[in-house]
Amino acid sequence: MFATGKFADGRVSNPHNQTKYNLQIDMTTDFYRESSNILGQCLLRSEEVRNFAFINRMAPPLMVRYRPDMKYGKHPDNAFLPMQPTALRSDISCTIFIADPSTYDGGELTIHLGSKPISIKGKRGSAVLYPSTTIHEVLPVTRGERLAAITFMESQICDEKKRDLLYTLNEVAALEGLKMEWDNRVRLEHVRQSLHRMWSTD
Repeated sequence: MFATGKFADGRVSNPHNQTKYNLQIDMTTDFYRESSNILGQCLLRSEEVRNFAFINRMAPPLMVRYRPDMKYGKHPDNAFLPMQPTALRSDISCTIFIADPSTYDGGELTIHLGSKPISIKGKRGSAVLYPSTTIHEVLPVTRGERLAAITFMESQICDEKKRDLLYTLNEVAALEGLKMEWDNRVRLEHVRQSLHRMWSTD
């Protein structure tokens, strides 16, 4: 798929970031629309992604390419993305790894959480989701090509701490709910649905 795609300077989507040096798929082409649709549908089919992100809206995934010496320096993601009919609030950022990690060196997605950076070089076809508020970067590629895609999600639960708590409650209900006495299970379900409803309106 990548071999036939037309790529452009990645700074077209963030011209003011002096640390961005990569390539991105030309968004005027049919190839962009086709690849974006395929990647988006794959994410939405993932029960794990849906359960974690509480997706309300998602930006069309954008394919990116990093060749030797290319990188994307430290940055947070924009709070809002221009989309129709209204701007999309970026609560969750997502990177989809497309290239086999053995085919390139460097290029780790590095997320800075406090004083401890976490570097990720995912398997082909895997994805990582992280709060759009976090400072992150793509380290320089030193060999081969790093092929990936990025997208942004507007969650029903804007606050990441509340989103994590609700995800944990839902996991407990899925793992332990059938073992509970019925009255306790109903009480847990009441809490889960009430918090989801309440936090979705924050």
